[in-house]
Amino acid sequence: MDTLVRYHAEGPVARLTLDSPNNRNALSTALVEQLHDALTRASAERGVRVVVLGHTGGTFCAGADLGEVSGRAPGDVAVERARELTRLLRRILESPLPVIAAIDGHVRAGGLGLVGACDIAVAGTSSTFALTEARIGVAPSIISLTLLPKMTARAAGRYFVTGEKFGAQAAAEAGLITVATDDVTATVSELASAIALGSPQGLAESKRLTTAAVLAGFDQHAEELTQRSAALFVSEEAREGMLAFLQKRRPDWAG
Repeated sequence: MDTLVRYHAEGPVARLTLDSPNNRNALSTALVEQLHDALTRASAERGVRVVVLGHTGGTFCAGADLGEVSGRAPGDVAVERARELTRLLRRILESPLPVIAAIDGHVRAGGLGLVGACDIAVAGTSSTFALTEARIGVAPSIISLTLLPKMTARAAGRYFVTGEKFGAQAAAEAGLITVATDDVTATVSELASAIALGSPQGLAESKRLTTAAVLAGFDQHAEELTQRSAALFVSEEAREGMLAFLQKRRPDWAG
């Protein structure tokens, strides 16, 4: 099996690197499974205090792997794919280790859900973000669980429906990321060093305070959103939208 998530621990920092640039680090089943494994490894490794989630290539994460789901997902399979994403986001939130997203590239659709799940998100000033789900006939259903608690209501109301690209500074103002910087490596290093001064218990309990309300939203809404997301993905509009995306053409509703 290809290695799609690389793991390297040095001192208190475990670095998890999304390494599937051929599909822009899309959330394939294999990548999601490997990310789970890497998070488990980091939590079990003695001395690790913080996880840094980075990427190779020019895209942090492009969201769902449309090549896997387009045209071949009956309802039960679509539900399972939706649950894969729900489990992954929850896993990041429930990890006792703080997780820093190190973004030096672009983030699209479900990739923004990963960013929302991380405790701290650092993005280079040339990074761009977009919630493009509505343009292919679906919606940011599952990832709303991590995005709506973080983003301002006005920003969510805009970017959820426009699908437009916005930059790192706008993402910071919207609450999606923590900081926009010209030097992602240095900024992440400073934050990781500060976190490393904390005790395992102190870090885990402090993180628990900041994620409690988000996890409560999972308990209340995750199953409903999973079912709605799956229904959207197998709808006629979504099939047309995904096919148009893969064929690089306009969908039929766009004239």
